[in-house]
Amino acid sequence: MKKILEILQYGDTDIRFRTDLKPAEKPDTIPGLITSVSFSFMTSLWGGNEQDILAVIRALTIADLAVSVNREEMVRMMDQDSKMFADILREAHREFEKNGGKAVRFAPFIMPGKTRS
Repeated sequence: MKKILEILQYGDTDIRFRTDLKPAEKPDTIPGLITSVSFSFMTSLWGGNEQDILAVIRALTIADLAVSVNREEMVRMMDQDSKMFADILREAHREFEKNGGKAVRFAPFIMPGKTRS
């Protein structure tokens, strides 16, 4: 098991981050992480606390952009990268269904029934 991200708050301004990943040493791990996280977001592996987790992820992103030297360039890069990954995921989904797979989409905050696998 890898620790993707752990965030601990010890006081009002004492927030510490831990991870087992080393993106500076292995930048090729990031696309795989994006794919794995996206897959988790799209399946029943995604738990019932989506709203809370996504709020924290967005807060981290906003904080990162707030201290960025070139915020506009970062936003543009994230927009381009997320579009590219969205296109890849949509194509993989189409191929999955074309080959006989079945995907059921759930609206935000709607959990699949307990009998579904």
